[in-house]
Amino acid sequence: MKFALNRLDMVTPMRFAASASRAESLGWDMGLIPVNPLKAPDPYVLLAMASQVTTTIQLGTLLDNPVIRHPSVLAGSIATVEQLAPGRTLLGLGSGDTAVRFNGLAPARLKQMQETTIHVKKLLAGERIEVGALRPAGLAHSAPVPVWIAAQGPKTLHMAGKYADGVFIRVGTHPDNIQLAWRHVCEGAEQAGRDIAEISLALIFHTAYSENEQTARSMARAIAAGYYEYSPALFENLNHRWNGPDVHELRKQAMPDFHHHRDPVHAGEVVNFLSDRIADDFALHGNWQQIGDQLQSILDLDLPVSVVLPHPILDPTETIDYLESCALNLVRRFK
Repeated sequence: MKFALNRLDMVTPMRFAASASRAESLGWDMGLIPVNPLKAPDPYVLLAMASQVTTTIQLGTLLDNPVIRHPSVLAGSIATVEQLAPGRTLLGLGSGDTAVRFNGLAPARLKQMQETTIHVKKLLAGERIEVGALRPAGLAHSAPVPVWIAAQGPKTLHMAGKYADGVFIRVGTHPDNIQLAWRHVCEGAEQAGRDIAEISLALIFHTAYSENEQTARSMARAIAAGYYEYSPALFENLNHRWNGPDVHELRKQAMPDFHHHRDPVHAGEVVNFLSDRIADDFALHGNWQQIGDQLQSILDLDLPVSVVLPHPILDPTETIDYLESCALNLVRRFK
């Protein structure tokens, strides 16, 4: 099983490269990068820089989207990085989320995601496709880069099963939601006549680390609120109820949203009406021993998990070096 991190140092290309090299030396298997043109340097430049100072770590996006980049640009950019890091790149796609909202645009719809996935995969495979131009389009520097989709809704999960090389599932930590999400992927693969073994499964977990149990639980509540904010069905699947004020009104106290507020402890206090059980169902939380035990219980479900991504959620006053601390205390436990 591999461990991925999508919070390397993105301040400058040189710092990103140094961070990726350090992650590799500490045992991380994948160094991924979120995409937001208004908040961070160009992701493909950063990945290219990292490729020159690493030898084993897999590099890619988590995630880019077809709203701010045309499919041919997505394919061309990641294929260029593949030339610098042969066999260790991936393109992670999603609907856009934060990057799209920052630009005042709407996230990609399912049809656009599906068409983009098919388009990009064909270009990367060296196929020529009809686009309505004078001649079919082809990517001159095509390369076999795997295309992954980040998904949590049933329709997108189903589509990922039909077309993607891998899927990043982010639905919290409760077995019912995780298993249901994987079933949607399997159903999509079956409908398309694909062998489910062809599709890699990655699980993303918001990971609220703190030695202080109350602090960790507060951050876990903020994480749960973030899931409800965008995917209330994940609550409904578990028979949870939102027993507080309208979540979109509460978000004004935790902008831009509960998953991205700069102070997750404060964001958790805004939704302190959420129960401990709800917090448990949507976040890994506590100290490293507790987080490891929670992760082990999920892995015991015996799903074909190939990648785990423990997404860092920290108290702003926390002083640990997450990249190193997580590698030494969590990643190594499962190696």
